Amino acid sequence: MLSEAKDFREECDTLATLLGDASEDTFAIVTQFKDWTIEDVIAHLHMWNIAADLTLQSREKFQEFFTFVMTRMAAGDNHPKLQRAWLRKYHGSLTGRALFDAWASFYPTLADNYFRADPETRVAWAGPDMNTGAKIIARQMETWAHGQEVFDVLGAVRMEGDRIKNIVELGVRTYGWTFRNRGEEPAQPKPFVKLTAPSGVQWTWNAPQTDNMVSGDAVEFSQVVTQTRNIADTNLEVIGENASRWMALAQCFAGAPEDPPPKGARHKLDT
Repeated sequence: MLSEAKDFREECDTLATLLGDASEDTFAIVTQFKDWTIEDVIAHLHMWNIAADLTLQSREKFQEFFTFVMTRMAAGDNHPKLQRAWLRKYHGSLTGRALFDAWASFYPTLADNYFRADPETRVAWAGPDMNTGAKIIARQMETWAHGQEVFDVLGAVRMEGDRIKNIVELGVRTYGWTFRNRGEEPAQPKPFVKLTAPSGVQWTWNAPQTDNMVSGDAVEFSQVVTQTRNIADTNLEVIGENASRWMALAQCFAGAPEDPPPKGARHKLDT
């Protein structure tokens, strides 16, 4: 039984509650993330949730999905455009409220399927294969990260929980990936990380060091490693060259190197 699947479901529930009474016009609001609309965000989460379920069923089903994605991207589609193409082909061009309802109806099924999955089973994905536990944590991370732009543009504050520890750990584990993805060798030693959870408990990672560390709020750390905030827009304390370089580039998600948003570019709007 994968307890992380419960964390994923709670993350989705939090976003679903925010949008539960949203009007049709709400889904057309443009966020601070690459000019995506809220509809684009929900389409992205829904499409890749379905992909996560397909890969749990069989490698062949996921490969069929991924071939469609890569073909569209090779033709020049960005994510919102390929999502619309995928929806047209497989789901009757869902938009707005109907798309939200489809996402909200499906994510509990995905959570249940991963909750029952063997934790050691490896599944195919866009990059290397991963075990089911890592896969559902990645879905939680993406829901949380893309959910941030929705909360921000609607001027809302998300109720966080200690389930965010999954995202923090992903951020800590991808220290080396952040640099290797850019063709750099990660500097050693890894920084000491000391964070305060939403519940107030203290979490730590790596060997204690006073001259090479990141400390502060676990939510703000997660915002930095998912690139929903620039490090300069947080109250995190960053000490030492290794820690400073990491926090300037941190990227816990797969794909080509992405730069964090400029200072002040991502924030909660006043509404």
